[in-house]
Amino acid sequence: MTRRQLLGILSMLAATGVRVAAQKGPAVQVYKDPTCGCCSLWVEHLRKAGFSATVSDVEDIDAIKTKHGVPRQARSCHTAIVGGYVIEGHVPATDVQRLLKERPAVAGIGVAGMPIGSPGMEVASVKPQPYDVLAFTKAGEVTVFASHK
Repeated sequence: MTRRQLLGILSMLAATGVRVAAQKGPAVQVYKDPTCGCCSLWVEHLRKAGFSATVSDVEDIDAIKTKHGVPRQARSCHTAIVGGYVIEGHVPATDVQRLLKERPAVAGIGVAGMPIGSPGMEVASVKPQPYDVLAFTKAGEVTVFASHK
């Protein structure tokens, strides 16, 4: 293919609205309190793993959690939506990727509280805490999705 032919094809694609760009990872909508720094660190963790994250600061984060059916025992500091699933708290990107690949019949997954050592909650001088990633259904059933030690 000549350079002229390639430019012609690219011009035609541009004229029809087709974008030629690098593939972005899954789009994640994150809702967080405007003053929460650890939430921003978790968003950076997702972005480094290839996710395309958009952040919305909200004053009433509990309303977002209630709207999306996050059970009380799975709640944390931020809530995200990706691929039709709810992601609550400091869930590792690898667990989000597994969720999107396996597509289990759950409403979402979450890490309750803010365990030290979870993504966004790393503290250099403190030993990481073991924690579970919980899966939850719209009916409020909760099971362990993954464990991190």
